[in-house]
Amino acid sequence: MLQLNGMTDKIKLSIREKIGYALGDGAANIAWRGVATFLFIFYTDVFGLTPETAGLVLLFARSSDGISDIIMGIISDRTKTKYGKFRPWILWTAIPLGLSLSLLFISPELSEDGKILYAYASYMLFTLVYTANNIPYGALMVVMTGDDKERTSIGSYRMVGAFAGGMLVQGALLFLVTHFGNVDPSVNVTQLKAGTFNVEVMATKDVEHVNIKTKDGVATFVWKNNNEDEATNGKSFTMKKGDTYSFIVSGEKNLTKENLLIVDQKRGYSKSMYIMSAILAILMLVTFFSTKERVTPPENQKNNLWKDIRDLISNKPWLILLIIGLLFNVYNSIKQGITIIYFTHYLNDQLLSASYLVGLMFASIAGAFLTSPLSKKLGKRNLFIYALIFSGAVNTLFLFCRPNDITYIFIIGLVSEFASAMFPTLFFVMLGDAADFSEWKNRRRATGLIYSAGSFATKLGGGVAGAIIGFILGAFNYNGQDISTISGAIPGIIMLMSWVPAIITIIAAGLMFAYPLNQKKMNEITLELNSRRKDQ
Repeated sequence: MLQLNGMTDKIKLSIREKIGYALGDGAANIAWRGVATFLFIFYTDVFGLTPETAGLVLLFARSSDGISDIIMGIISDRTKTKYGKFRPWILWTAIPLGLSLSLLFISPELSEDGKILYAYASYMLFTLVYTANNIPYGALMVVMTGDDKERTSIGSYRMVGAFAGGMLVQGALLFLVTHFGNVDPSVNVTQLKAGTFNVEVMATKDVEHVNIKTKDGVATFVWKNNNEDEATNGKSFTMKKGDTYSFIVSGEKNLTKENLLIVDQKRGYSKSMYIMSAILAILMLVTFFSTKERVTPPENQKNNLWKDIRDLISNKPWLILLIIGLLFNVYNSIKQGITIIYFTHYLNDQLLSASYLVGLMFASIAGAFLTSPLSKKLGKRNLFIYALIFSGAVNTLFLFCRPNDITYIFIIGLVSEFASAMFPTLFFVMLGDAADFSEWKNRRRATGLIYSAGSFATKLGGGVAGAIIGFILGAFNYNGQDISTISGAIPGIIMLMSWVPAIITIIAAGLMFAYPLNQKKMNEITLELNSRRKDQ
């Protein structure tokens, strides 16, 4: 290890430290993928917001957070502790981030306006704490080593950690919701004729917003003695203690009460997120204790906020990455946000989405691991372009899938996700390149400020995606608490799952051609910066 005045040249980090760093993004993705995948359907189907309102909540809270991203970048650059500039923020925000995540998924008894205010307030709190955690976390990777190729390796580990955290929350949450939200009323099932049953549910307690369906999601339900009721794959209703609720259920050969799922989703979501939040906090603490900062700004650099900002807005690679980051986050967030709705209301099997999402995470891990060797062969910019075009083109094929095309749906999703996993891996590594470019050009370094682009693009991209989902579903009159509206919204759900997000990848790929830092240029920058640091 060669260390000069706190600067480290060509250091090879231990696998232990890389894994420790990666666990931090595992924690962050428990929060972020949990929100991106489940919050929209929670808002519409459980909390009771309209899709338009849910979309506006996501858009407003995230777009208004851009200033806080910049402020956090400035603050972290100026933080001075014995632990460094960025690591302390991981320690300070570990528990608050878990708490703010839990607050998103509880359902207080409020009026319609009260629910909207609570959604705005809790979501804005979450994004602020996430900012205070994630900008320093992203910047930490740049100051762990001065070698841009070693940062690519760290970035691959980071994305594996991110996808593992996503796998945990996306694979386990729905099963936890079913477990913790299990309602145990008295149930009586009577066969009326072959494939048709009368189901009576006798409530033993008051439960608001219960969902009843069969475990495989195939059977259809109608309210008994209601000739105008539409047959749907489940029913949502409020149970009152002592009342009996009767349904005619069709489509099962041998229906028993063990085949029925009767779930209080409000209780299920809140308790499940308590567990996820605790895991998140623990992983963040592991990251803090297992990493080290080594790269520091030039010794003669003085704090000058306006100079930092002028350097930032004149940094062409950073400006391009900011827009690219926004676009690919819109793409990924639309895909994540519509998946549970697609499986619940188009394939009629919500729990199958857990297997699908876990499969996507395995594809993502493979994509993240291959990013480093492929980028060395093709260059980061070229690989980014190829991955954008390929992922979007494959994703469009969802347009041709029918509800029984499960195998094809899984194959399309896995192949598309393999390529899209490279987007964040490359993006955060390239932000480090933009920081090196700024130091090379201006002889100043503002790592935290540059990494504010990562947080800003992630949050605003998710907000724009939420608004797109909300307004398209609203245009098709989707109401998550009224199953009779679902069939009319299916075309919108298919659009959002297929070609709508794919359009964004084409735009992003075109913009990436303007990115100026190819591998040859980065080799030159790295050599010169290392030479300067040795002379300090």
